Amino acid sequence: MSAAPFQVSFPEAGIDELKSKLSTVTFPGEIPLGEKDKWERGAPQAEIKRLVEYWKDGFDFKAAEAGLNTMPQFTAPVMVDGFGTLDIHFVHQKSEVERAVPLLFVHGWPGSFIEVQKLLPLLNGDGKGPSFHIVAPSLPNFGFSEGVKKPGFGVEQYVEVCQKLMQTLGYTQYACQGGDWGMYITRALSLLHPESVKSVHINMIRAEPPSFTSNPLLWLQHALTPYSDADKAGLARTAWFAKSGRGYFIEQSTKPQTLGYALADSPVALLAWIVEKLHDWTDAYPWTDDEILTWISIYWFSRAGPAASVRIYYEIMHQSTPRMTDRTRLEKHIVGVPLGLAYFPRELTVIPKTWARTLGKVVWESTSGKGGHFAAWERPDVIAGDLIAMHRKGGPCYGVVKGGNGYTKNVARL
Repeated sequence: MSAAPFQVSFPEAGIDELKSKLSTVTFPGEIPLGEKDKWERGAPQAEIKRLVEYWKDGFDFKAAEAGLNTMPQFTAPVMVDGFGTLDIHFVHQKSEVERAVPLLFVHGWPGSFIEVQKLLPLLNGDGKGPSFHIVAPSLPNFGFSEGVKKPGFGVEQYVEVCQKLMQTLGYTQYACQGGDWGMYITRALSLLHPESVKSVHINMIRAEPPSFTSNPLLWLQHALTPYSDADKAGLARTAWFAKSGRGYFIEQSTKPQTLGYALADSPVALLAWIVEKLHDWTDAYPWTDDEILTWISIYWFSRAGPAASVRIYYEIMHQSTPRMTDRTRLEKHIVGVPLGLAYFPRELTVIPKTWARTLGKVVWESTSGKGGHFAAWERPDVIAGDLIAMHRKGGPCYGVVKGGNGYTKNVARL
């Protein structure tokens, strides 16, 4: 595999077309709501109007490019069985520590490779904790990776892309971190490639209550231990998402092509569709307009187009069964690979620890009082802290990656 350096460059002609579209928007009417309820029916008009005006007349595309290009980025061809060769975009920050731990960071929707940005300086080693070589790909159909041109690209294909990318970069063994679809993909990697994946850390935790037949000790603990106030709040959050937050999932997993016309043609539709999630799925995170519009611009100027990203829902939810990588299977016990869990109160599903511990060999847990779905962006200190604690000397994952304990300095910069 030959990796080529890559830098983000939003095309001038594309920016002009975007601004033209933004100047001819027809906004829908809305029912007046109070401050407390203004997000209840979706993205409020005042918020979208303000962002549209700023995207059109104030947003600095060059500054956004420069910010993204502080991350070392590359593209490389990856052969996927049955789908040919796909050109994959990825961030690759190599540590100066010779025995740094290779770490694969996998994003989901509506995130992208940008979510790794705040982790990069925190995982580069400070002499006291381990250092990491970090690889964060844009999944196919996302960001600046090539789009898929055939149906059937499911979890196993995303796993194949990630595994082959890490192998060809020289990382025969590595650790993983993921949330959203990244949680399912990293879990599937540990299931299908335990010879390579030596630890996994996830920040979206989905599992069923323990049963007597499969987890008798956890079942007994669950049966005898009353739910705490935090458990009750988490289950309430989970119930809210199931009742009021899953409309996007139903549409994207059943009729992505129909939705795609709006996302591909209207930057305002794309903006509103994603901004709603950035608001509802975070824990009062103080989004700046520049942050929001950088996230949205990655989608608008993505290589495969903004509609391609939602196809992951249809493909994964329509995998032929039974499959080892069925979504339900990935929410159950996986043998062997050490697992770290990070609990955040405003995640989409927030489950009791007795449920979460059914997922596998849980060796690390952290509980935060603040944070939501985009944990690497909202709480990079927690995600980085967990990874460092898991892999430091004396930690449960120290030395699990052969040749990668994170501490031996190299004479020359890698």
